[in-house]
Amino acid sequence: MKEETFETSLLKLEDIIRELEKGEVPLDDMVTRYKEAMGLLNFCEEKLKNATETVNQILTENGTLEEFVRED
Repeated sequence: MKEETFETSLLKLEDIIRELEKGEVPLDDMVTRYKEAMGLLNFCEEKLKNATETVNQILTENGTLEEFVRED
């Protein structure tokens, strides 16, 4: 099974939001879709957090990662 990506999760989340905004979803389905949306949101937040941490590090000449510190 292919690993879920940030982009596909975000698209699914957007679809659920549009569906719920229409207001035509039965209550039981709405609760199920809401739970799914919250799982997707948590997944996307975690992916963004990890990406931010990676971007905030730079690769040094000897191949190790170190924290990037911006000097003003």
